[in-house]
Amino acid sequence: MRLDRFLCRSTTLNRQQASQRIAAGEVTVNGKPADEARMQVHEDNLITLSGKTLSLRPARYIMLHKPANTVCSNVDDNHPSVMNGLDIPNAEDLHIAGRLDADTTGLVLVTDDGRWSFAIFNPKYLCQKVYRVDLRDPINDQAISQLQQGLLLQGEKQPTLPATVTVVSPQRVSLSISEGKYHQVKRMFAAVGNRVTALHRQQVGALKLDLECGHWRDLTAEEAASFYHHNDIEKN
Repeated sequence: MRLDRFLCRSTTLNRQQASQRIAAGEVTVNGKPADEARMQVHEDNLITLSGKTLSLRPARYIMLHKPANTVCSNVDDNHPSVMNGLDIPNAEDLHIAGRLDADTTGLVLVTDDGRWSFAIFNPKYLCQKVYRVDLRDPINDQAISQLQQGLLLQGEKQPTLPATVTVVSPQRVSLSISEGKYHQVKRMFAAVGNRVTALHRQQVGALKLDLECGHWRDLTAEEAASFYHHNDIEKN
């Protein structure tokens, strides 16, 4: 990670303050002065600020129930940021793992651990995401078969991986996929001649949404670790 980010995650400094302390020559990396805020460092490096050795704070893992008409961004856009509901220290260090469209609701994961979020939403690890999908038209057997076999979306070179479809009612299904292409769920149903009218993410991996809309909570250590276990990668 960048040196200024390391300082933010190991002190109470914000990004601007960290950059100023680095430029002032107060930071060393492995015994050598470091004056570039963008310098890449590793958590195993020996990093000091004014002679004091720094250690990263434990990573944070958060579940949030995203309301409709909010954006998965750290700043407001045409809609308010979903991050506005997180009144916690150093919130600027957090990022959203697996974004949802503004009109989509449901489970969002927030963290400052990039390797963790990469593992969850990299399709090669096949982490399942479960969505409740409301449709304009009743679902039919042919569409279900196409979705479960995988289909080629417009602009893509490879078909989608097979999905799992459970019919809840004629115009509502539960859809489980292990990818996260741009607008994938909406594009999948458009490809079979239907249209999504409402979309809600209920589950990621083994983690099920258990919060009221707009609320958030920290994940337990076991919940956070379950993604490393599920994806068979080592937590560093």
